[in-house]
Amino acid sequence: MTLIKSISGIRGTIGGAPGEALTPVDVVKFSSAYGEWLKEASGLARPKVVVGRDARVSGEMVKNLVVGSLMGMGIDVVHLGLATTPTTELAVSYHKADGGIILTASHNPKHWNALKLLDGKGEFLSAADGAKILELAANDAFDYAEVDDLGSIKEDNTALQKHIDDVLALELVDVEAIKNAGFKVAVDAVNSVGGIAIPALLKALGVKEVCELYCEPNGIFPHNPEPLPEHLTDISNLMVKEKADVGFVVDPDVDRLAIINEDGSMFGEEYTLVAVADYVLSHTPGNTVSNLSSTRALRDITAKHGGKYEAAAVGEVNVVAKMRETGAVIGGEGNGGVIYPASHNGRDALVGIALFLSHLAKKAVKCSELRKQYPSYFMSKNKVELTPDIDVDAILMKIKERYSSEKVTDIDGVKIDFADSWVHLRKSNTEPIIRIYSEAPSETEASKLAKSIMDEITRMAK
Repeated sequence: MTLIKSISGIRGTIGGAPGEALTPVDVVKFSSAYGEWLKEASGLARPKVVVGRDARVSGEMVKNLVVGSLMGMGIDVVHLGLATTPTTELAVSYHKADGGIILTASHNPKHWNALKLLDGKGEFLSAADGAKILELAANDAFDYAEVDDLGSIKEDNTALQKHIDDVLALELVDVEAIKNAGFKVAVDAVNSVGGIAIPALLKALGVKEVCELYCEPNGIFPHNPEPLPEHLTDISNLMVKEKADVGFVVDPDVDRLAIINEDGSMFGEEYTLVAVADYVLSHTPGNTVSNLSSTRALRDITAKHGGKYEAAAVGEVNVVAKMRETGAVIGGEGNGGVIYPASHNGRDALVGIALFLSHLAKKAVKCSELRKQYPSYFMSKNKVELTPDIDVDAILMKIKERYSSEKVTDIDGVKIDFADSWVHLRKSNTEPIIRIYSEAPSETEASKLAKSIMDEITRMAK
């Protein structure tokens, strides 16, 4: 059993003892703490909160607890039912709500669930606000409303359509070009809310034919829900069998997007943002942002279009903050997360799909040929497990000093940029582990770089 309390929300496995897993007691406590924080932050006695959820088996149970707790705090709830993360984020804005909660454990397996917390802009909370909610929860520092002051609940079944309408209205989404391309598109939605949202979007975009795979929103994930190549063999086979032009894979809450080429090969999750950014920058010159662990290809594409690339600490809230600071026109994360401020400041697979299809239609090339137009880098992801008595921060400091002659960034762990490669070291907040991400022009070079750093860490630990 696992329960992880962080500044971005609460995440854990279903079942077990309170305080050791995501039990009903913990859901109520954290929902109530969020409600208390929202009242204080908004200055309102009766704030409004939007609640949406993915299709997990535990979703209905968790939703009932969250909604009941918020109503018990005297908060009015707008309930969206099954809704993607970006749909819920947008709904906070058009409902003029004071906050939002998304019930999803993202790419985690089906026995996990989580509460993702939003502010009044429909964006993830700052570190300070998240810390305040943790403090309120730890101290049971919340008061429930008297009977005459209980909150209300209103159902909204229009959220997805409004989201799709918002995507279609984006200036760079070319519905006519997509329609004329006559695309045949395959979709793997891992039996969650993407199974509702993505086919509906594709039909609205004028896609000629949609091949649905695992699009029944029953929460029974047919494979590991993280959209990594090793989990996507079924859609790869479907691409070849159906002679589809492109395939899209989303995670359970639809904020990550992986693309499959027409021959069943991977476009590369790191390259989702690269391709979309290339399209956006070709029409809207400007700056870009991704996190420190994302591919260098985005930097290269940005430079090609005359813009400036900046890296942010890992985490969507950090990327969004850096995008605001630099006035970025497109950004996101290398895990397939596209953030397009012209729509909203959150990762959105629907926006990513619409922009990518517009790009592919106008290029008039095969998906695999489009991928070949971008710089090729290979990434290696590893970790070094240490004993609890090891001072991880001291090791990171030694690595930083050892490579001080290179370009070193320490806003989130230690990242070392070499001429044609980089390595990023991040410590885990929950266990004595250093995660190591490396990228180079070849798979061999990326692995070799990671191994050399891992060997250094092992020597230092001894």
